[in-house]
Amino acid sequence: MKRLQHLKAHITVSADETAMAASLPSPLTTHVLNTAQGIPGANMSLDLHRQDPSSSVWILLTTGRTNADGRCPGLISTEHLVAGVYKLRFETEAYWKELGETSFYPYVEVVFKIREPSQKFHIPLLLSPFSYSTYRGS
Repeated sequence: MKRLQHLKAHITVSADETAMAASLPSPLTTHVLNTAQGIPGANMSLDLHRQDPSSSVWILLTTGRTNADGRCPGLISTEHLVAGVYKLRFETEAYWKELGETSFYPYVEVVFKIREPSQKFHIPLLLSPFSYSTYRGS
């Protein structure tokens, strides 16, 4: 029960956190939650890519690492976010190895399409050693 309460605290966003997130320059955010332990997915490496529409080749835009709260602020500026297909690649095997765990998935790639770049996009990743899920958050 305590683990669920801890997880709920990280999923529920307060008004102060919402105001702080709104002031961040990145229109694209992510949040990794280790659902197996009920803690943020801290210190996980990730990459952001955009697909070249003419060749379908993935272009690396930026790399990052989640902070202590499992978030990676500043992924991309508003000016660089254009309509297209994007991919966030999370290095899950290295994350679990650092925690002394094994994992079924060596990495997780979340591919999504942005049609209206003026909107805000939040891509959470809920993760355990043998499963993951994601959704478009707000």
